Amino acid sequence: MMEFEGCSCFRQRLVLSTLSGKRVKIRNIRSKDDNPGLREFEASFIRLLDKVTNGTRIEINQTGTVLFYQPGLLYGGSVEHECHVQRSVGYYLEALLMLAPFMKTPLRAVLKGVTNDPTDPSVDLLKITAIPLMKTFGIDGDSLEIKVVKRGMAPGGGGEVHFTCPVRRSMKPVLLTDPGKIKRIRGTAFSVRVSPQMANRIVDAARSILNKFIPDIYIYTDHMKGLNSGKSPGFGLTLVAETVNGTFLGAEVMSPPQGQGDPVLPEDLGRNCAKLLLEEIYRGGCVDSTNQSLALLYMTLGQQDVSKTLLGPLSPYTVEFLRHIRDFFQIMFRIEPQKPGEDECKGGEKILMTCVGAGYSNISKSIK
Repeated sequence: MMEFEGCSCFRQRLVLSTLSGKRVKIRNIRSKDDNPGLREFEASFIRLLDKVTNGTRIEINQTGTVLFYQPGLLYGGSVEHECHVQRSVGYYLEALLMLAPFMKTPLRAVLKGVTNDPTDPSVDLLKITAIPLMKTFGIDGDSLEIKVVKRGMAPGGGGEVHFTCPVRRSMKPVLLTDPGKIKRIRGTAFSVRVSPQMANRIVDAARSILNKFIPDIYIYTDHMKGLNSGKSPGFGLTLVAETVNGTFLGAEVMSPPQGQGDPVLPEDLGRNCAKLLLEEIYRGGCVDSTNQSLALLYMTLGQQDVSKTLLGPLSPYTVEFLRHIRDFFQIMFRIEPQKPGEDECKGGEKILMTCVGAGYSNISKSIK
């Protein structure tokens, strides 16, 4: 059994425990806080893991400061889950992206709650960056899809997202070493329970910056009304830059939740998001900073062959994830800083990550 302290990297530990089959005990979860123990959104996350697995054993002490987790088999199937509004659907969906290919039956999940908030990656960002990445690792087919049925802004929520994913026996090794030049930029500007004109103002502001660099830009406007617009007002922008080699780099900005933080103008939001996208392009790599951990996990679980991926500077979350991969799977990555060539833009320092896959096989996948 593996033992950990504290509440940091909570999802990482439970996801890797579920994939590796190793039992986990987490002690001192916010034991010194005025309000100790697990938060509502963490309890909701545990319930979601329980729904997609079969035979999982979970024990939590009375104060919620100690959690024992013994993973069962990943089952999949049709799942409906009400995500807690303290965190967005992206918080739960990120974990499902890691687990879904290794289920026994294809996953069809309906997640309800907050679809867009400033804290977690939004459903839109995961749709345009994580799905193409999964296809690179051999997870493809018509059933791989993230669909936003209803939008829900923080704090009220009211959104609904459908996620479907096929199952795979194993991950194929990848060599992602050349991101290539940017060929086009796409995006979605959305507004709910505010004037539809907000989305148009966001688009104009974002284009005022991006048009200086590339002509092929198209930003959709998405204004949902009535029951599909959730319970709280808000607006936001998600942008993605696609390269000639099929790399997708994304960025997003959301308006602050109603009653929290200072109000923001649509023009400022659009310009800020455009600058964040340029920063993500400057950081470079074949995977954007949001999906670094997803790519590294798929490399770890790949066939017993060499996989290489070029990343931008590692985020603190990714560094912790690498430590947990070492603890759960005994897989170590070779990390080589790369200097840009003479013909390349100087950009941020790139890192070449190399590993030999663990040869993980989906033992629960049913044989047709």
